[in-house]
Amino acid sequence: MSTLKVPQSPPSVADDCEQLRKAFAGWGTNEGLIISILAHRNATQRKHIRETYAQTHGEDLLKVLDKELTSDFERLVRLWTLDSTERDATLANEATKKWTASNRVLVEIACTRSSEQLLSARKAYHALYKKSLEEDVAHHTTGDFRKLLLPLVSSYRYEGDEVNLTLAKTEAKLLHEKITNKAYNDDDFIRILATRSRAQINATLNHYKDAFGKDINKDLKADPKDEFLALLRATVKCLVHPEKYFEKVLRLAVNGRGTDEGALTRVVATRAEVDLKIIADEYQRRNSVPLERAVAKDTTGDYEKMLLALLGHDVA
Repeated sequence: MSTLKVPQSPPSVADDCEQLRKAFAGWGTNEGLIISILAHRNATQRKHIRETYAQTHGEDLLKVLDKELTSDFERLVRLWTLDSTERDATLANEATKKWTASNRVLVEIACTRSSEQLLSARKAYHALYKKSLEEDVAHHTTGDFRKLLLPLVSSYRYEGDEVNLTLAKTEAKLLHEKITNKAYNDDDFIRILATRSRAQINATLNHYKDAFGKDINKDLKADPKDEFLALLRATVKCLVHPEKYFEKVLRLAVNGRGTDEGALTRVVATRAEVDLKIIADEYQRRNSVPLERAVAKDTTGDYEKMLLALLGHDVA
């Protein structure tokens, strides 16, 4: 499921740190050397590199990267080098500070991470920003958006496979009634999406389709311009079909009039060690073009090289 390619016998952490130090030395930065190391180390290895670099050279590797690199390449390398919980906390903080009705980042983090991962991200948020994610979500979002996002980021879902089919039928009927009455912000509607396990939601939405003849997201497209309905659809898709959700994010990022580097960077950095291979397969199925070819066509330079390396396709 991961696209990350790590050497079977990687150099020692001390060697990696020394090579990175050399990459930063002199008049110009050796970006190729940075890519050859950091784009081919897993999360544990990258953590050890950061720790050892700080111990050996008395400097945080992230600060050196900030100083030495620029633009989209710097952001991708920096996000990738972060611990996954710090990365999620950073992305969540950026999302709350620059929040708009079309922002999907908080939904992505709340609905595609495990309960433990989401809890860890919230703890990292405490440590980094000296306040809670919930506090910032409450402060920066409004109305129906706040009503949905607060319970999503606060959730700790059960992750077992057990399903209550009677409950699934009851809640499928309830969801249909609320949608029919356009009560999209109803407390029960939001409670089901924010608290039920993924297995239970899957059962509920399968029954919804069987009973009422349509996928719930089609019924949530009553007004395609309604941003709250779009956020509800994103929530459902992230919970039930994350690979299809992220495929669409990537498709819009590289197939539009201009590249959305923010979305492209975020998806590659957060999913490369998780399910980027599945997302890439979905992209090829949906678009009849390999994802790496679409990325190469739409990006350039060291940014392109780092993206392709994380996709498992180094530039020769």
